[in-house]
Amino acid sequence: MHEALGQGPLRIAIPIHSLEPGGVERVALGLATQWRSAGHQVTVVLGRSGGSGLCSAPALDYWSVPTRLATASWETPWMIHSLYSFLVERRVDLLFCPGNTYAVVAAAMKLLLGGHAPPMMLKVSNALHRPDMPQPIRSGYGTWLRMQGRVFDSLVALSEPMRREIRECMLADAQQVSVIANPVLTRQRLRHLGRIERRPPSAWGMRYLAAGRLVAQKNYPLLLRAFAGAARADDQLTIAGEGPERARLEALVDALGIARQVHFAGHVGSIDALLEKSDAMVLSSDYEGLPGVVVEALAAGLPVLATDCCVSMTSLVEHERTGLIVPTGSIETFAQGLVQLRQMRGDPQRARSVASIYEVEGAAHRYIELMQDVARRCDHDRRRGLARSALAPCRSLRRS
Repeated sequence: MHEALGQGPLRIAIPIHSLEPGGVERVALGLATQWRSAGHQVTVVLGRSGGSGLCSAPALDYWSVPTRLATASWETPWMIHSLYSFLVERRVDLLFCPGNTYAVVAAAMKLLLGGHAPPMMLKVSNALHRPDMPQPIRSGYGTWLRMQGRVFDSLVALSEPMRREIRECMLADAQQVSVIANPVLTRQRLRHLGRIERRPPSAWGMRYLAAGRLVAQKNYPLLLRAFAGAARADDQLTIAGEGPERARLEALVDALGIARQVHFAGHVGSIDALLEKSDAMVLSSDYEGLPGVVVEALAAGLPVLATDCCVSMTSLVEHERTGLIVPTGSIETFAQGLVQLRQMRGDPQRARSVASIYEVEGAAHRYIELMQDVARRCDHDRRRGLARSALAPCRSLRRS
């Protein structure tokens, strides 16, 4: 540990699978950039180097284990190996896990390093209640969540409703759980998106935008089927993102006869240009933590149609003011929402006010304060444990 954790720079390690990041990883890299600018020593431990996002990756200290093997199909075991190798080689003050998917990596570090493991913080990035899971799997998942409550020294919720969810599902102590709004937008980007002028959509065609990885969680088939049922001839849907579901989704678009109206934009470094050209943002996910794309849309003044896919959604989207919230899993109600958006101007000023809460710079400062507190507390507990173990033989001798 540093001698003055309360004042000096922290050494922070962040595991990230690759530089082909989703929303969780983009947020982590944004925070890391702010921490580095503030003088802290930040290392991003990569499961694999390279990737399509390499050119747009911020200038940070990246560390990886060189290999010629393709590790994408077994990225979690390789990430465990990489992070263990790094932590054996270098000392850090805190391990920051940027999302739920990295919890198993942290648990492995606890198992492998024991008392030598650094303090660990998890930003809870996804919903913990998972009604989409079959009951036996859901039961096992509940056990795993309770284990995470014992693995991590600090758990960060993205909203007050999520804090309650974490305490309930992970059985975490009150002092373990803090709330820091999801740091999605820098001040500069907030200003840029705030300058976008919102005009009423064309009477003939609506331009819908969806953004996110093409994975099952996002339930793009529901969006496409709803769009096929509700769209007029001149309505357009753009889907920004890449992922393993792309071929299946493209086949579904062809089968539904909407290929002329649906455009797959692939991976984009920034969706700002798409936000400027769109009339509304749509989100069809089955579950989320706090979706960053919704924050981005609100910052641009766009009305949002979203499924009620997380406990934070009602604090993010104000129903019938800044957008519409519909039940998850219903093609019919999502299609109705697409129709309602045509007449909805929304409240761009209110939307942008909500989005301003999710600023990177303020969140980065709060994270550092929390990290310093966690590191001090863990160091104090460790020293107290060592003192007790050192005194134990003396107490035994006195008793005899």
